[in-house]
Amino acid sequence: MMNEHTAKAFDADLQELARSVAEMGGLAEKQVADAVTSLAKRDGKLAQAVMAADPAIDTLQREIEEKAILTIARRQPMAVDLREIVGALRVANDLERIGDLAKNIAKRVVALGTDLQPHKVIRGVEHMADLVLNQLKDVLDAYARRDLAKALDVWRGDEEIDAVNNSLFRELLTYMMEDPRNITFCTHLLFCAKNIERMGDHATNVAETVYYIVEGRALVDERPKGDNTSFATLLSP
Repeated sequence: MMNEHTAKAFDADLQELARSVAEMGGLAEKQVADAVTSLAKRDGKLAQAVMAADPAIDTLQREIEEKAILTIARRQPMAVDLREIVGALRVANDLERIGDLAKNIAKRVVALGTDLQPHKVIRGVEHMADLVLNQLKDVLDAYARRDLAKALDVWRGDEEIDAVNNSLFRELLTYMMEDPRNITFCTHLLFCAKNIERMGDHATNVAETVYYIVEGRALVDERPKGDNTSFATLLSP
């Protein structure tokens, strides 16, 4: 059993990890929102800012990893305490990947330049991004509060994001077939949409981590998926 001093120090370690994960989550949310805004407005300067901010998320992930490993070595936690630390590691990894995916979108914006395109084809991407941002906000709240019900809502909601992605896939293909001049722009949008869909998958991963922390076991139910686009496999990173 830990003595009182050791227990307080361990609690402080866990709180520091939680604060770092929360900070990382806030940065990731901003990266996603800014990346999609830069795409919708064809704002190259904002896209550059998104790319420039990515190292901050990477640094936080490394700090969380180092703190987690040091805490395990010092405290030798078991049961729920160990799950808390493993959970922080998992969430940090998913948030780092979300940041990378946002950076990928920003790179597409820079590649596209400022040529104007019909805004209608971007609306589907914006709608899917709104869904993902809501999922990310909810799952980070679920993680902070250890709210299993909210985490499971996020887990089930991934199917809706996939459905929007499927619809967007068909719409963009139609635009490309109607006018070959749309092919380059729509191909970039397809990759952006796939990046956003992958963000939803990482939010779902965080939901599964919340389940693991609270219940002490993996969520073994089959993940609800609705991505049946033939091109989606080709776009997978």
